[in-house]
Amino acid sequence: MSHGARHVLDNPALAALTGPHAHFAERRGRVLRYPVDVSPWLALPDEPDADDWADLAALGGPGAEVALAGFVGQVPEGWEITFAVDGVQLVADGLADAPDPEAVRLGPTDVPEILDLVERTRPGPFLPRTIEMGTYLGIRRDGVLVAMAGERLHPPGWTEISAVCTDPAARGEGLATRLILAVAHGIRERGETPFLHTGAGNTHAIRLYESLGFRLRRTTAFMGARAPERLGDERELVVP
Repeated sequence: MSHGARHVLDNPALAALTGPHAHFAERRGRVLRYPVDVSPWLALPDEPDADDWADLAALGGPGAEVALAGFVGQVPEGWEITFAVDGVQLVADGLADAPDPEAVRLGPTDVPEILDLVERTRPGPFLPRTIEMGTYLGIRRDGVLVAMAGERLHPPGWTEISAVCTDPAARGEGLATRLILAVAHGIRERGETPFLHTGAGNTHAIRLYESLGFRLRRTTAFMGARAPERLGDERELVVP
């Protein structure tokens, strides 16, 4: 079903992988994905056909689970939906972004500590090379990483703020707010606009984001689906 001209944020993974994140893109036909150690998200074209679903299945492999952001259509026969979460997409509108003097840039050597914080706080998928997707900032207390936020999907002109998390022992100090504003400041410095996603039921986070100057742009969905065990002819996988 066609809805006319689409906004770049309507299919942000596709816009990122065909734009600023094209150097990550692994492609089969019209389907793209990030390397499996960078991000779990795959990108279908706006109106996928049977060939696209076959290519998606081939990218994952027989019986593999794939993760789709923003897809709200029906999966074909033979596919099994493994999770489906209603989400919201918010965009910065009047955000008072500002750098933070305590925030430090995180790099590859910080990944083990990042993964430990992610394991304790569950902000969403974070993999060994996710840090390559953009700038990640953290706050340390006594040398220990206690809060983090960073950049994930990067459609042209926009950057997603993601992986916002605070150690339970450091909550209530406003660290997440400070890091969101600091990451947003870096995005604005590039002349881009921050946006973010969260679960539609995450009312506490939505209230926080709206209080900072984000506004709801659209509802969306996050879905996992398992490919059929038997696949047809596979097309060639193109990697960077």
